[in-house]
Amino acid sequence: MHIPVLLQEVLDQLNPQPNEHVIDCTAGGGGHTLAIAERVAPKGKVLAIDWDPSAITALEKRIAKIPQGKQRIVLANDSYTALSDIVTAKKFGPVHGILLDLGFSSFHLDESERGFAFRKSEQLDMRYNPKNPMTASKLLNYQSRGEIEWIFKKYGEERFSRRIAEEIVSTRRTHPIETTSQLVEIIERSTPASYQRQRLHAATRVFQALRIAVNNELENLESVLPQARDILEPGGRLVVISFHSLEDRIVKHFLRNDSALIPQTKKPIMAKATEVEQNPRSRSAKLRSAIKSNQ
Repeated sequence: MHIPVLLQEVLDQLNPQPNEHVIDCTAGGGGHTLAIAERVAPKGKVLAIDWDPSAITALEKRIAKIPQGKQRIVLANDSYTALSDIVTAKKFGPVHGILLDLGFSSFHLDESERGFAFRKSEQLDMRYNPKNPMTASKLLNYQSRGEIEWIFKKYGEERFSRRIAEEIVSTRRTHPIETTSQLVEIIERSTPASYQRQRLHAATRVFQALRIAVNNELENLESVLPQARDILEPGGRLVVISFHSLEDRIVKHFLRNDSALIPQTKKPIMAKATEVEQNPRSRSAKLRSAIKSNQ
């Protein structure tokens, strides 16, 4: 079941009012989208964007069951890097709030069979959108050792980046690396036993790094933030939920240094203990928000 992260905190910071227009740039399972749609009733609308066509298809089915759902929730199957073009094409506005939830959904981890989860044996795909020409398997089998090491170090902050990259290159000389279980075995061969006994699974950072690289997540985030600022009406709110330090660093820097934005969160808002207990994936979520200046 899809559980939206920091739902009450999102609503508090976004503060959607009746008849306002709000954009959910990462609709996913629709938890945030539907809650916002309730708040902006009766005439307000939500533009729900998701890069994954399967997410949009599932959300269409949920919206069909809601009175006036199709009239008040506008769907767009596209990357949020095209935010300005989407808003123009949909003639959506004026925009009073924008949400970016940068975490990948429960669907991707549990049901997509695209290799996001290292505890299951699946094809190493990791694409949010099947039209993306790059897959995790292609990256591992064709990039140079140095490029693979850089990805693990930069995007995963992995201590054993070099060892793992060397083992990947050695392994692919005899057979291609195509499944998550193959990659987990390589990581286990490349790291000390003590590293594998830690609370965080030894494959966590490598899988994170691959997902970020395949989907250009950090570059996409840097692209969408200024677009969101420009689209917002004066007094409009921008809310961003990040899930690791690299994302949070980008968001914090942008909100603090853009003269058109007034940060509303000196420190990131984290999930309460009760939410973490119900939804462990919320543990690493960090919410930051800002209001667009009237000047």
